[in-house]
Amino acid sequence: MSINEQTQFPLLETQGLTKSFIATLALSEVDFTLHAGEVHALLGENGAGKSTLIKLITGVHPKDAGTILLEGKVIEPRSPGHAQELGISAVYQEINLIPTLSVAENIFLGRQPMRFGLVNMRSANRRARELLETFHIDIDVTRDLSSYSIAIQQIVAIVRGVDLSAKVLILDEPTSSLDRHEVETLFSVIRSLKKRGIGILLITHFIDQVYEISDRITVLRNGLKVGEHQTQELPKVKLVSEMLGKELTDELMVQNGQQTNGESEHETFLQVRGFARRGMMEPFDVVVKKGEIVGLAGLLGSGRTETAHLIFGIEKSETGEAYVKGQKVNLTSPQKAIRHGFGLCPEDRKAEGIIDDLTVRENIILALQAKMGWFNHLSRKRQEQLAQEMIDALRIVTPDTEKPVKELSGGNQQKVILARWLISNPEFLILDEPTRGIDVGAHVEIINIIKRLAKEGKAMMVISSELAEVVDYSDRVVVLRDRKKITELEGDQISENTIMQTIAER
Repeated sequence: MSINEQTQFPLLETQGLTKSFIATLALSEVDFTLHAGEVHALLGENGAGKSTLIKLITGVHPKDAGTILLEGKVIEPRSPGHAQELGISAVYQEINLIPTLSVAENIFLGRQPMRFGLVNMRSANRRARELLETFHIDIDVTRDLSSYSIAIQQIVAIVRGVDLSAKVLILDEPTSSLDRHEVETLFSVIRSLKKRGIGILLITHFIDQVYEISDRITVLRNGLKVGEHQTQELPKVKLVSEMLGKELTDELMVQNGQQTNGESEHETFLQVRGFARRGMMEPFDVVVKKGEIVGLAGLLGSGRTETAHLIFGIEKSETGEAYVKGQKVNLTSPQKAIRHGFGLCPEDRKAEGIIDDLTVRENIILALQAKMGWFNHLSRKRQEQLAQEMIDALRIVTPDTEKPVKELSGGNQQKVILARWLISNPEFLILDEPTRGIDVGAHVEIINIIKRLAKEGKAMMVISSELAEVVDYSDRVVVLRDRKKITELEGDQISENTIMQTIAER
């Protein structure tokens, strides 16, 4: 008899859960069940209500109506800490740990082992090492968390969540910063947790991973529950159609067909020779032409973001030289890069992109205002006009230009960052993981925007962990491994198999 058959009640259940934020109905009468020993995927576009449901379950927000039950008993989570006491733990997409504390201190933050009234760091370090061994991660747990990659930081957050959770573990995009090996490691841990009867609520935008690891799927759209299915009985096309609220063809999902812009006819915009920084990136050359999309491909830690940071001047290259339209330039700071017509949409939109406390309008006009100079101030009327034009053009879902950007969904925040650079009219745009952590609908829109900008003559460099994306839109692909440029592919050479083989070659 399975764990589910032995259990009289669902492990976690919501009945008619409803939540509004001022005039916005975020969740409307949503029923949801999670059984012991299952992985239940919660899917939907950004703004569908997934995050709201999680925050009601974990006590971040109070519900307006409905009931939450744990093992058949009504609960009223008052805060995330209270939810953890009840046995419900959440690990969110954006890593909410303290970078200046050690790995061990982060794992046991707020519940450090004590001895004679003092924190017993020897015990904390030992227990942290034991927990990380479950993930086959061997690192120095006494080092600051900030000294490790985003992937390791994500794993530390997951380890903390696993250790906190006795009954329910909520994972919000847990694999967004992990490579395939790390995903497999995480999935092996999830499977072991299932065997212990822990229920796992999984939010992810990686549909293949949903089919690999989940038992059931619930789909939300516009705050409503629109479907609940056994994973293996649900065709992918139907799943995506439910998420978008319209019929979707296989062509739209796969986005087959490499687009080429006839690069030989295009004028070179940027040429970089021998850029490098010790400990960050070995010397590399790259050329980007007007109207061309150059994709950067490689595993996590291969040097994709480091390449972008060196070109944009966030990190100063110690060697080499750069030319813009044939003229030698100094790319030693973002300000200088912007003056030469560069723009950068960063991977970490929370830390490096949006400014939470500013409105959509204020976030959109930042780059243009900086380019014009702060003494040449844009009028409020002009700001509103430009912001509204971008909202309309990129289909940013917001009631108006004055909504705080932190209240938008992740996909719409990504569009706000893109809008910021587009109104400054850059000639060269670097996009670092532009579709990371966004829903299927926004994903397709962002890809189409990238292609349109190239057709309009902009030079583009796009970084993505999704090889299918890179193959779809790239005119040339720069393949990186171990922070070194391995080769460039073009034309018929560009395929997922070729890229993977190139990355794997030693």
